[in-house]
Amino acid sequence: MTDDAPRNSGTELQTDWFDTIRINTPAVERRAASLPSRRSLKKEWQAAWLLNAVRCMDLTTLSGDDTEDRVARLCAKARQPIAPDLLDAMGVSGLTTGAVCVYPTMVAAAKRALRGTDIPVASVATGFPAGLMPLNLRLAEIEYARDQGADEIDIVITRAHVLQADWPALYDELRAMRQACGPARMKAILATGDLKSLENVARASHVAMQAGADWIKTSTGKEGVNATLTVSLVMCRAIRDHHDRTGIAVGFKPAGGLKTAKDAIAWQVLMREELGRDWLRPARFRIGASSLLGDLERQISHHVTGRYAAAHRLTMA
Repeated sequence: MTDDAPRNSGTELQTDWFDTIRINTPAVERRAASLPSRRSLKKEWQAAWLLNAVRCMDLTTLSGDDTEDRVARLCAKARQPIAPDLLDAMGVSGLTTGAVCVYPTMVAAAKRALRGTDIPVASVATGFPAGLMPLNLRLAEIEYARDQGADEIDIVITRAHVLQADWPALYDELRAMRQACGPARMKAILATGDLKSLENVARASHVAMQAGADWIKTSTGKEGVNATLTVSLVMCRAIRDHHDRTGIAVGFKPAGGLKTAKDAIAWQVLMREELGRDWLRPARFRIGASSLLGDLERQISHHVTGRYAAAHRLTMA
């Protein structure tokens, strides 16, 4: 699931890249609303997009009652996310999810459960989900997750830096986090539901990429409003602008709010329309959702058998 392209090493803080951004919110909303109907996907083409959504999923458990046994079950599902008989009927083999995402204390258990595969283990860190801890403790949590073997680390930003337009403070925080990640790839969670405006979303996206984020991510999944097509469109255009300026391809991860196969297709259409086919693979696109997997498998089962399976016949993530 790794990318052969160079990592995002970041740039100096360049506020002139984003300080004049103005966003026509109604126009963005209209564009986002049109995306689900821009491509009519039926039969085997629809099935292919559903399978791609599975391989781009970060299968996640972030509950206070997580145990090593629960993580092991999640990892087993990541290894075999779709029933083997359905995959055999479609001529598909080797399908896994894009990663497994857990708390730092569960990273070692996930690594053990995924031994022998190339499925990455992602860990949240930095006082997830609020991030309201002293910076030295947030950096120590990153280092702990990295030392436990995390391949990817999902960090949360200090929203106050965005709301106060303190871009140097946000940049310095993110640079320190990027350094603490070491070889682990960094996903910067912007918590867009807390940022109040699309301009803030765009500017925070630029700062995160300039600071060296390998992916930018919409949400923790714990905010009142999580991933929407509107904020995702703004973030994707920021990724496109950054790529045009630097040649570096930064990934995108929507999280929270994606619950149905229809949602999974809509976000893939967004990636295809705004960023191109290169962003339809796990190295550049992840879906942060676990409940979504059940509906994806249900729709794939319908494609193969011509009928919807009862819920109890599909293994829940």
